[in-house]
Amino acid sequence: MLNIFEADGVRSLHFGTLAVQGAMRVDQPEAIELEYVRQMMVWMLFREGADHIVQLGLGAAALTKFCYRYLAPAKITAVELNPEVIDTCRAYFALPPNDDRLDVVCMDAAEFVGDFDRRRTVDVLQVDLYDADAEGPVLSSEGFYAACANVLRHDGIMTVNVYCDASEHLQHILAMEQSFAAVAWLPEVHDGNIVAVAFKRAPSIEFSDLYRRAAAIQAETGLNASDWVDGLQLWMQGALDLPANRDAGRCVTHPPPLQVED
Repeated sequence: MLNIFEADGVRSLHFGTLAVQGAMRVDQPEAIELEYVRQMMVWMLFREGADHIVQLGLGAAALTKFCYRYLAPAKITAVELNPEVIDTCRAYFALPPNDDRLDVVCMDAAEFVGDFDRRRTVDVLQVDLYDADAEGPVLSSEGFYAACANVLRHDGIMTVNVYCDASEHLQHILAMEQSFAAVAWLPEVHDGNIVAVAFKRAPSIEFSDLYRRAAAIQAETGLNASDWVDGLQLWMQGALDLPANRDAGRCVTHPPPLQVED
């Protein structure tokens, strides 16, 4: 069951619980309202464009609309299992109809990335997959992230919303590390969200370049991209270490493959 609430000019989507599945400022429907969703665009620091961007999990369509609006001529594909979510986004969250650039498909995300015909066809993958309880990602196994890596081109990038108990953040990062050359993450926002960015090919970029790129992103889109660079610096300094849990048994700090120089 889907519920829609509106307060102080912000409309939010819920899957029958209090957990917020997405939000939109009514008078700015193409803007990204939630901070963690803005962080999902961190990949823009590392590449200026993309031919094909895929969103797994539609939510309230914030990422899909933003990419469609600002990243032309990129093709945007959104994958959503629940047809009611798609209909609700079109009726209440200003999701445009499909056209030659936008394709919102109703199917299982695991089936989408597991299709051999899609291997190496995607430049950027944005993963935000949660059920009504939103207690943790519904797809997060090593096998799932391996399939995600397979659909990405050789220089592809994946961002993932990792929303769960803090003690479980580590196991999700470790699962990504099995199939990606480097994985970093940004500071926690909201109530337990961390956004991870995973690279098929580890980048080597100076922070001065990242700040210049962040300034261009902010000028073009309004996103506070310099905050992402600040967060990556904290990560490089080891200030965002994740605690070990019973399953992983160790602590992960910033992994050396991401060669970003000060």
